[in-house]
Amino acid sequence: MKRAAGRSETASDPEAEKVALWLRAHPDFLAHRPDLYRHLDPPRRVHGEALADHMQARIDAAHAELARAERALADAAAAGRAGAALALAVRQAVLSLMRATDPVECVGQEFPALLGLACAAIAAEPMAPVGLAAGLRALPTGSVARLLGPGRDALVRAVPSDGAILHGEAAPLVARDALVRVTLPGGAPALLVLGAREPATLPLRQSSATLGFLGRAVTAALATRS
Repeated sequence: MKRAAGRSETASDPEAEKVALWLRAHPDFLAHRPDLYRHLDPPRRVHGEALADHMQARIDAAHAELARAERALADAAAAGRAGAALALAVRQAVLSLMRATDPVECVGQEFPALLGLACAAIAAEPMAPVGLAAGLRALPTGSVARLLGPGRDALVRAVPSDGAILHGEAAPLVARDALVRVTLPGGAPALLVLGAREPATLPLRQSSATLGFLGRAVTAALATRS
């Protein structure tokens, strides 16, 4: 490894001997930690059957790092495309809400097709207004805070839980879901619950702001038609 400033390491250095002895006992140490080559001074390139080519190891480590960066870039690009597709679908859903006379029915009947989902619903805790309660999924008291967590307006879950409560009969079809905060008239907490067959329909990245906007649109639609 790199030498400390002002220190010369020789074969007689006791600490160097300890390191050398340990490396002999663990010959695969560097092979499993290629990133360490970035911190080592390479020896002169010497070929031999029993000698490690440290320069090649450093090149391999650089190639591995580049491959990781390329995968991260590809993932980000895919997330961007999925996020753009979701944003376009959400705009169509909001237009549908604006035309609807019954927002709860619009969410359940029109949102799945517009957003490419298996199911969609509004779920509320027991304090929901009487006029709306009949069309909502029932949630146990405290569910909104428990499922969303503090300070969060939207959550996409790669591993959905509480499927029977949130998605009803469609629960077996849901591979990924999204929970979005909605406030019912009078301030009762509720969720817009979206379930997708195809995980890419609800991207894990770059979707919270879009879904939060949809939740606010549903809240506004419920307020104007209550």
